[in-house]
Amino acid sequence: MQNNQSDQKIINTMRCLIIDAIEKANSGHPGAAISLSPAAFTLYDKIMKHNPQNPNWINRDRFVLSAGHASMLLYSSLFVMGYDISLDDLKNFRQLDSICPGHPESHLTPGVEATGGPLAQGAAMSVGMAISQKFLAERYNKEKFPVFDYNIYSILGDGCMMEGLSGEAASLAGHLGLDNLIWIYDSNQISIEGSTSLAFSENVFKRFESYNWHVLEVDDANDTDAFLKAVNDAKNVTGKPSLIIVKSEIAYGCPNKINTAGAHGSPLGAEEARLAKENFGFEPEQTFVVPDEVTSCQKQMIDKGKKADRNWRELYSKYREEYPGLAAEIEMIIAGTLPDDAFAGLPVFEADEKGIATRNSSGKVLNALAKNIPWMLGGSADLAPSNKTMLSDESSFQKDNPSGRNFHFGIREHAMGAIANGMCLSRLKAYAGTFLVFSDYMRASIRMAALMEQPVIYVFTHDSIGVGEDGPTHQPVEHMAALRAIPNVDVARPADANEVSMMWKHALMSTDRPAALVLTRQNLPTIDRSKFASAEESKKAGIFLRIRMEYLM
Repeated sequence: MQNNQSDQKIINTMRCLIIDAIEKANSGHPGAAISLSPAAFTLYDKIMKHNPQNPNWINRDRFVLSAGHASMLLYSSLFVMGYDISLDDLKNFRQLDSICPGHPESHLTPGVEATGGPLAQGAAMSVGMAISQKFLAERYNKEKFPVFDYNIYSILGDGCMMEGLSGEAASLAGHLGLDNLIWIYDSNQISIEGSTSLAFSENVFKRFESYNWHVLEVDDANDTDAFLKAVNDAKNVTGKPSLIIVKSEIAYGCPNKINTAGAHGSPLGAEEARLAKENFGFEPEQTFVVPDEVTSCQKQMIDKGKKADRNWRELYSKYREEYPGLAAEIEMIIAGTLPDDAFAGLPVFEADEKGIATRNSSGKVLNALAKNIPWMLGGSADLAPSNKTMLSDESSFQKDNPSGRNFHFGIREHAMGAIANGMCLSRLKAYAGTFLVFSDYMRASIRMAALMEQPVIYVFTHDSIGVGEDGPTHQPVEHMAALRAIPNVDVARPADANEVSMMWKHALMSTDRPAALVLTRQNLPTIDRSKFASAEESKKAGIFLRIRMEYLM
């Protein structure tokens, strides 16, 4: 199979830009980025709906690079598609203050949907994005008005498949039948230590079939026709997410590094870079060359993106006329704001020496808030009755009921954290609950939320010595300190029911940082604020939580 001349020139330009950027930085992962350039180009050029000049368009297709070490694949793709990434930005790859860091960062680089942290985090976040699309479409789409009809794509490597997180997330995605989700698995069978056969010999095809996924194979990563057909076939599948296993040769075109571990995480070296660029039809001595075909592609993709965006806005304008109430909600979702009555009916708890467990007061507060914020969605890792995260007047999100707002993550704490990140990246108000002691299981996902500046709300119950009879395995000791050690996470242990209420309000008003509520199973006295010296002192009682939280951060 031969690509048309122009497409092949752009693909090879991407490969040479990858080589040049990594050589200049003297650091990076060239192998997978080079071999996957045909797939990435095909996705952006021929499959995905996106607008380079409006990367945050709410109805764009999402692409998540779960194999984040191959970051130059993403940056080169965005560059040739006309996103606001310059040639100078590529030249500054992996440098301080560059918008092209070693692993992609969602809040930093135009067109990057999710931060490419530890392997499989991105894949699990893509599941959260797919859940969000299903929820948004079910609530807001109307006949003749498909205002939310986007799809989600993610590229994973062998390392992502080895991580348990990918299994947790894939299991849930298959259960929910997320047919708007397509994972592309780069099966090059090479890792840093050598062949993946050193530690990985499972049948991925059968594994994903058992998860209720539709599985396809592409035998050659350079066969863009076969890849395009596989993606289009996957898009036509209903009731199942799809996995496309793409067989590639790592560092394709690099004569001495192809299919070697040395191409995974190290620059090619000057001589190998020269040979590779010759193979790709470029002058070996020239660097960061951008031929006319790329300039033409940039213009075409910008025009195509503008047209798709404009068509959607015209559709949405008519939608707003017919459904003004729903449109007002959509506009708040896009803006990241809350309804004016978001905190109406927020419980105020009377002074009581006997008091109430803060997990119970949290449940009351959560239910009051959810009534006023229809795009608030969340749940627990199979602990909702204990965490008090169940919304009493709402149904469960399931394959046949994507409008449900009670989400069941199953016993998958790590995936729960990452999926909640994907929900927040999709502009939903997401919360996730488990026992405080199990926050360890989802720590990497919490850290990712903080790095991405996403306001996920964590409901951590069964705090401290109040769960003593469960034994030391379930008794959190070091967990508060561990959570507070993560920068940009608001961590609070409310002293009474009214502080719980204040913390929920604070968490929902936050737009750029996650919040962890640490709650008790045992009753805590509700403080009598009337005993403060003045009305002003009484108001300050509600600020105690914030002061204590800032001090402990």
